[in-house]
Amino acid sequence: MCTCAWSSAVALAWAAPSFGQQQVTVTAARTPLRVSEVVADVTVLDRSAIERAEGRTLVELLSQQAGLQFSSNGGLGKASSLYIRGLESRHTLLLVDGVRIFSATLGTPSLDNLPLEAIERIEIVRGPMSSLYGNGAMGGVVQVFTRRGGDGFSGNAKLAVGSQSHRQAAGGASFGGAGFDVAAQVQHTDTQGFSASNPRAPFGNHNPDRDGFRQTTGSLRLGWQAAADWRVEGLALQSTGTTAIDDGPGADARAGLENRALALSLNGRVDARWRTRLSLSEGTDIYDTLASASAFASLGAIKSRSRQLGWENSITTPLGSLLTVLERLTETVSRPGAPFAVSERDIDSAALGLSGSAAGHAWQASARHDRNSQFGSVNTGALGYAHGLTPNWRVGASYGTSHTLPSFNQLYFPNFGSPTLLPEEGRHGEVFGQFTQGDHLLRAAYYQHRYRGFITSGPQPVNLPRVEIDGVTVSYEGRVGPLALTAALDHTDPRNRTNGNANFGKLLPRRAQDALRLGADWQSGAWSAGATLAGFSDRFDDSANTTRVGGYGLLDLRAEWALQRDLRLGLKLNNLADKTYETVYGYNQPGREAFLILRYAVR
Repeated sequence: MCTCAWSSAVALAWAAPSFGQQQVTVTAARTPLRVSEVVADVTVLDRSAIERAEGRTLVELLSQQAGLQFSSNGGLGKASSLYIRGLESRHTLLLVDGVRIFSATLGTPSLDNLPLEAIERIEIVRGPMSSLYGNGAMGGVVQVFTRRGGDGFSGNAKLAVGSQSHRQAAGGASFGGAGFDVAAQVQHTDTQGFSASNPRAPFGNHNPDRDGFRQTTGSLRLGWQAAADWRVEGLALQSTGTTAIDDGPGADARAGLENRALALSLNGRVDARWRTRLSLSEGTDIYDTLASASAFASLGAIKSRSRQLGWENSITTPLGSLLTVLERLTETVSRPGAPFAVSERDIDSAALGLSGSAAGHAWQASARHDRNSQFGSVNTGALGYAHGLTPNWRVGASYGTSHTLPSFNQLYFPNFGSPTLLPEEGRHGEVFGQFTQGDHLLRAAYYQHRYRGFITSGPQPVNLPRVEIDGVTVSYEGRVGPLALTAALDHTDPRNRTNGNANFGKLLPRRAQDALRLGADWQSGAWSAGATLAGFSDRFDDSANTTRVGGYGLLDLRAEWALQRDLRLGLKLNNLADKTYETVYGYNQPGREAFLILRYAVR
């Protein structure tokens, strides 16, 4: 979501050191700001952090960050959910270079089929973002930036082999010159996997066969500097996969996955203070049931498509950067058999934002009006303020409102949906304090979420009048000589607070209340090594809190040797202790795995 100047800011951020508050985020305010200047809780993952997640999925990489957790029905390519600060997966907005990638039928971000090798950078913004992005951004935004071209030629290649007959080949090239730049990336992954389920899986879904995954992806980014202050950009990303699933004994159940992002934008500077951007984008999510052992499954493709037209302006004022946004979003869905009672909806939106900083003060305000064809109009807003008490101490607070529309499945799916559902509404508050000293940063945040109309998950969804989430996160990052260290401790208390409900006082399912993450990375000359330790407490798999899923701890190790300036050989060991664990009752997670990786890069 950026103009040509914003794109340049992102490019500079890619070259910045990973530690500290000097990286640039364009997601937190929809305008480029250094992380040290924003009020929101932001994490930026660069390419090196992505490479350290070898053998992990995108959602697993995200869950290694403070305040984020995941659940999964197996390994690579299996259905997964991401929880930011205890909120539902449908409350997280996923953007790929500004393009919405989600399933409008499920209402959740499409996290299971995105290729890590195509990604240059990831920004995570925690907290309510509906006042900037609208529907689906209740709990936060995850924005993925694909690789882009720069000056001159660069290329990369990767070969990896590992456990579960894992094989991956990837490569790409980029070039920039004479006002043009282009970047292309391809990836193919094949793994035989492991049995996604175990005998505890509900509804007799267990099948002891191996559930593999095969994926082929490609991405292309184009840029043209049409004039000194005007730039045209294009994006095309396609990811297709076939995943084996367990939905009962007998048949070799499998499904096809397809995700696509297309975008075209014109970015420019009208004058010294006014930047503008016109964009047209389309995101597609397809889940195609190819074979099933279940008598209740329908073979065929479930398709979601979102088309968005947007006009953004950023105007420099004495109070900071003033943002204006006009958008139109159209969501279309289809399914095998009888169509949904309603298969399309339009959302017209207008938003204003103001962000600035001066003399140790930082502020952000935003307001948005969304008018959709199903539920009418909704207004959201947010305010945030931070102040540097001393050069080392900084404190801040924020408050915002949010909303999320019911998905098409929640409304209309046969024998499940409830067409009387209403949108979810939220109120959110946060206070934080942080201390910096040299290469060390310590941050503590306390947050509250209050929901009206929270939608339950089956057997038939209903709106709960009251759900509350309270939590605290304490995080640290720093450097000691050649060591880069990270630590995060989370406590989250997400509960049903609806008086008279059978589950009053119960925890929301599939969230661990407590989580601890520790990380260390070392580099000296041609050698580097690192370790990640993560521990999660018990969780419940159901709203009544009768089915407990045990806690677990995982230790990952990694090492890399630069054979030559452009050639690196790496070894990754995941789940070193071979811990048997679940994040969804009856569904397995990978045991000990080893990966050997060869990377080549030329610049």
